[in-house]
Amino acid sequence: MQRLLQLRQLRSKVGLLVLLGLLLAASFAFAEQSEQMKAIPSWSMMWGDQGDQIEDVIASAHPDRWMTIASNGETPNKPREVTTAWVRIELPSQIPKDYGLYIDDIYAQKFSMYMGDRLVHEVKFDFPYDEQRSLIPLSTEDGGATVYLKLQTTMDRLGIHSDIRLDHYSILTHAFIFRDLQNIILGFSFLFIAVIMLVCSFFLKQIQRATWVSLSIMILTLGTIFLTYSPFLYANFTRFGDLFLNIFDISLAVFLPSLLFFFEKIFDNGRFKWIRSFRKFQIWYSAFCIVLTIINQLYAYKINSIYYFFTVTVLGAIMIIQFITIIVLSIVFVIRGNREAIIFSSGFAMFAFMGTIDLILYYANNQKYQFFIWKYGVVGFIVALIVILGRRFAINQEQMSNYSKELEFYNHQLQLSEKMEMISSLAASVAHEVRNPLQVTRGFLQLVAARTDDKNKEYMGIAIEELDRASVIITDFLTFAKPQLDEIVDLNVSKEISQIEGIIVPLATLNGGRITVNVPSELHILGNSSKLKQILINIIKNSIEAFQVDGQINIWAYEKNDEVFIHIKDNGEGIEPLQLTKLGEPYYSTKTKGTGLGLMVTFRLIEIMKGHIEFKSQKYMGTEVILRFPNVTMN
Repeated sequence: MQRLLQLRQLRSKVGLLVLLGLLLAASFAFAEQSEQMKAIPSWSMMWGDQGDQIEDVIASAHPDRWMTIASNGETPNKPREVTTAWVRIELPSQIPKDYGLYIDDIYAQKFSMYMGDRLVHEVKFDFPYDEQRSLIPLSTEDGGATVYLKLQTTMDRLGIHSDIRLDHYSILTHAFIFRDLQNIILGFSFLFIAVIMLVCSFFLKQIQRATWVSLSIMILTLGTIFLTYSPFLYANFTRFGDLFLNIFDISLAVFLPSLLFFFEKIFDNGRFKWIRSFRKFQIWYSAFCIVLTIINQLYAYKINSIYYFFTVTVLGAIMIIQFITIIVLSIVFVIRGNREAIIFSSGFAMFAFMGTIDLILYYANNQKYQFFIWKYGVVGFIVALIVILGRRFAINQEQMSNYSKELEFYNHQLQLSEKMEMISSLAASVAHEVRNPLQVTRGFLQLVAARTDDKNKEYMGIAIEELDRASVIITDFLTFAKPQLDEIVDLNVSKEISQIEGIIVPLATLNGGRITVNVPSELHILGNSSKLKQILINIIKNSIEAFQVDGQINIWAYEKNDEVFIHIKDNGEGIEPLQLTKLGEPYYSTKTKGTGLGLMVTFRLIEIMKGHIEFKSQKYMGTEVILRFPNVTMN
């Protein structure tokens, strides 16, 4: 018992396992107390008539009509025309104080208990439910008395299908309470979880709400089924028995299409039209069963045989078809490597395994065993569904995040494309017309400067420099407007960089820095020599202009994954993260007098050479530019 308490304390620390801990503890306590109770070794039973009175049964002189039933024996099946049975129990001659009589399973709609010819207890169900249990206290004066039970029913089962136990009343009370405590705890726990989930569904997105609500309805209906499955409610709240019975049937009718809908949304998602058709059929059939339940209630169960045919026989066949369908499709999805199908199949297998154990124990105990382990299988199955739903939400959230990033990227690309198209059109229509007046104006300024004094020469020089700067901008416009490669040849990266060293090394030295180059000679790409040099010079020139004290530029290259990587890294002033995202846009530059057109042209040239450019930078730590071009394998 001490180990059991320790087990309860341990399980109380683990989320959903609190429920399993309580249920297992209740089951073990019930099993332990059942062993302590003493079973009456045998009793007598006979079939009777509805009009039989207790006085007639006591005075009956037909002992051959009574059948002796052993404690572990089987109760005979009810003949079809019989509606009444009598049970006779001989109490021991001596009964200790505070003892009681407990019968765990009584199948009857009306149950009357007599102590001799005195009525001591009676329960009557005016609805089609026949499972009862009885606990009555005994006194010492009842020793040697004969107890008569009158059982009446209009249903198929009739009789006592459990041992009749005689023990201390407190022990029997615990057994009576623990017998249904599992269903009550499990039912209310599921109801609580379902209500919380339904409230949370209002805060979910529309795409997530359908599966969430369907799982909530499944848990809600299962909680209702567990509660209304318990005979405790019918025995203690007999007035509402018909309501409990109808709620049970309605909950089952709602649970089945909810399960299929959840399965369809998680795994199928519209791929198999016949699953959707089957689900729609099941919804309509469940609605039909609910309507039939209401009609049967209004007509005081006069159409009970029709009702049972459609809600038990036919619905049971539909359930079998549904479960087989789910199992087969789960196996198919597992074979395809669907992780959610593996989780679903594991939960369903747990439910099937627990149900199998129940069946084995049922037949091993001469069909007197009460099913209860299957409930833990249901808990495991629901936990598996919750795990699947949580995993699906995580995947959806990741997909939404990736979609948002892609949308932002494509939006940026669209804006950049629109700007490029605008500048291209502008460059094509204006560049040539502007360049000619600039050249003429520059020529006249040079002539005037040669004939003027020194002071005016300085002004003329400034004007010529600005005209040259405007001419460079026009050249960039023309390059952008016509970025086609005039000649595409095989380029040796090492040779191309060596040819521009004569330009960039003196420029770096002039600005107080140095350049180191480490490029293997076997790297080759396809492109245009002049355009590649323009790309490299533009990037290296920007690095030189970013020099601070003791500037350093490192250039290296290598081949990886069929691509040639060229790295150009400086230790300049660096670029802010926000500025990095805008590089390559027209008219955006980090330099005071920059136009952004040079880097824009560089981006365009790299694009038409089927390359990629990437920037890595940190403020005051320098900038690294990574160029990637398709590799050309040389024989």
